[in-house]
Amino acid sequence: MYRFFEQLGARIAASFVSRERPPDRVWQCQCGQSVFFRNSQCLACQAALGYWPPSNRVASLLPGAGEGLWLLDGEPEAGALRRCANLDTPAACNWLLSADEPDGFCLACRLNRTIPDLSVTDNHPRWRKLEIAKRRLVAQLLHLGLPVEPKQGGEGAGLAFDFLGVDLEGNAPITGHANGLITLDVREADDDWRERVRVQLHEPYRTLLGHLRHEVGHYYWDRLIASSDCLEGYRALFGDERESYSDALERHYQQGAPNDWAAAHVSAYATMHPWEDWAETWAHYLHMTDALDTALALGMNASSLELDYPPFQRQDLYRPDDPEADLFLAFINAWIELSAMLNELSRSMGQADFYPFILSTPVVAKLHFIHLAVQGRAA
Repeated sequence: MYRFFEQLGARIAASFVSRERPPDRVWQCQCGQSVFFRNSQCLACQAALGYWPPSNRVASLLPGAGEGLWLLDGEPEAGALRRCANLDTPAACNWLLSADEPDGFCLACRLNRTIPDLSVTDNHPRWRKLEIAKRRLVAQLLHLGLPVEPKQGGEGAGLAFDFLGVDLEGNAPITGHANGLITLDVREADDDWRERVRVQLHEPYRTLLGHLRHEVGHYYWDRLIASSDCLEGYRALFGDERESYSDALERHYQQGAPNDWAAAHVSAYATMHPWEDWAETWAHYLHMTDALDTALALGMNASSLELDYPPFQRQDLYRPDDPEADLFLAFINAWIELSAMLNELSRSMGQADFYPFILSTPVVAKLHFIHLAVQGRAA
């Protein structure tokens, strides 16, 4: 995480993307063609490609010493590798794993406890979309230096996913998190269904990746906050999580969010309970770091724009005296500029805003707390 944020800060400070190292979002095939995170084959030379999590790169694959074995172009020290067993399934996984891994599935796919029922034809494209979002999430968590450990046998500590549909009795699954198990209704992969729910709940946006980032936030609250020295700091910012969750849920759906929710929360749903405030703010932290890192890696730059947005200052942060406060401020203020630019681009196409949110000072303090928690420095 430290190295990632240092690199991100260096690119924010530069006018253009640094040419001293290749960007983390665009890689090169052996033929020189640009390749991206989702690619499993080069469109120019047809070379096999794979994503190798330890070095966070997509690279060409060279035939190895045995059947099904590969070597990573430019990284022989990675040793013999295999392509994930889900490559040729609807999941279309392009990740790699060490040849000695016993079950043939990559780390991201080993997190699955339940996959959609593939006897249902509609679940084939749904599973593909779900896995695309999940792989992006897992890659980001690893890149941030966060622990990603599959539940052993689907139980115990660690992280797992259930992708469920309506059961035989017509009951729909409830999207949520419980003790590291994230459940997601597979219908969320259907654009029309997801949009109907978004409108019914008056949400400014609703995406698969947003769901996963929110729910994994609950998991990392358990890992980073629940029994840590920074629990009191969390309560000072987000509220006391010992408040009845069921009562808060009922109150939220009966009364809605307060009219002034934007003064201290990143979304209306964040007002429901301190756990949800954390999860919503966590999801936005992941949105911001991923989108800003991608934009800068692709050479996008908003520093030349004349924007009348007053920048956030040290006193707006959770810990103003933190030695890396200026680095975090550069990150937040760069995000404000970039999201404003991308919102205008979206509007020019008649689309909804790229980032339909306004960050208040209390929200920035919460984001800083989460940033310090990810780095292990919130206590």
